[in-house]
Amino acid sequence: MDIPVIAGAISTAVFAASNLPMLRKALRTRDVSSYSPVSLVMINAANVVYSLYVFALPPGPIWALHSFYLVSCAIMLAVLLDQRRRAAARRAVGERVGSTATIDV
Repeated sequence: MDIPVIAGAISTAVFAASNLPMLRKALRTRDVSSYSPVSLVMINAANVVYSLYVFALPPGPIWALHSFYLVSCAIMLAVLLDQRRRAAARRAVGERVGSTATIDV
């Protein structure tokens, strides 16, 4: 292996490891309310387009790093969408319960 490939492999491991606590917390708590939905959608769209470039390159550390980013950003978006779906369901249940309440006089 040459120096650039070794450097790429090491930096890939460090970048991936630095994102693991964020992913772990998001998956554990299911709370990603601090993340911008627009930003997560744009990041995922950019990752898909960037994949056209990355996967045209010879296999190497960049494939691993980009694949990690693809998966981790997709997970964050999925957790955000699930969180919003659950919140909407709770609001809908609350509205149904609130609308059937009667007042005893």
